[in-house]
Amino acid sequence: MTERAARGERIPVGISACLTGEPVRYNGGHKRSRYCLEVLQERFALEPFCPELAAGLGVPREPIRLVGLHDETPRVLGTQDPSLDVTERLEEVSEAFVAGHRHLRGFILMKGSPSCGLERVKVYHPNGMPSHSDAGAFVRALRRHFPELPLEEEARLNDAVLRENFITRVYAFDDWKRRVEATPSYHALLQFHRRQKYLLMAHHVETYRELGRYLADASKRPLAEAMAHYLQRFMAALGRPATRKSHTNALLHVLGYLKQAVDGETRQDLLAAIEDYRLGHVHLVVPIRLLTHYVKRHGSDYIREQTYLDPHPYELGLRNAI
Repeated sequence: MTERAARGERIPVGISACLTGEPVRYNGGHKRSRYCLEVLQERFALEPFCPELAAGLGVPREPIRLVGLHDETPRVLGTQDPSLDVTERLEEVSEAFVAGHRHLRGFILMKGSPSCGLERVKVYHPNGMPSHSDAGAFVRALRRHFPELPLEEEARLNDAVLRENFITRVYAFDDWKRRVEATPSYHALLQFHRRQKYLLMAHHVETYRELGRYLADASKRPLAEAMAHYLQRFMAALGRPATRKSHTNALLHVLGYLKQAVDGETRQDLLAAIEDYRLGHVHLVVPIRLLTHYVKRHGSDYIREQTYLDPHPYELGLRNAI
């Protein structure tokens, strides 16, 4: 169980205001998310924000859309009156939001929104015809000014792999905020990497190796530079959803720390559970729970502290479906 969960604390996470049931959409409606409000709100302190409302657009209001060519940043214009251009206003409120919300550990976004859509938001040619797709204006600003912040669309949380990936990133970023950023030091950076190693391996083994080499002489670099580089590479790696193959690799590495501590029959049982997972016969929770059981009894302090074995509250059941 994570430290926050053990203390009953909730993690601050931003959310598109319409997803909380607030009537802020252009037509005065909302898109209330039961999963966010009935499940995630028990763990996350949700902070609603509507960039369009913050930019001075009222409710109800003329709908807006992205307009531009393939090789340019789209502008945000009125659908009925193209002279309504809120591009700069949205950029200003987005920058102000980031400046005042560096404490957030993630943001849950409204799908398809010209401001909050994560991807695949329609961009229209100036002649009015659909052209291509892009991210919403607010999302582009978040990525520019707060690139390490975990982002996900509420609709994509219906996908078990994407749901587990987003919540894993939120908890990992929370760990960084509390235990590295709050008291910066080379020691804190190295300890963070130490406990996140197998989680990182499960998501992107190349970055796991790269950051291990980087940290070997990180103390020769300015601390702020080393921390910024590490966090950018770490969060980018976690943004790549782990696969059965990469999970299997991490599981076998964890098992390696038990080989001398458990008998041959137990070792074979653990290997069989990992193989069943690799073949798709069982979900990830099966080998994880078995390994955790034996790690608690026979593992070293190093392997017991690995966040990979317990990256988010078990009660969310996130590994029961992947």
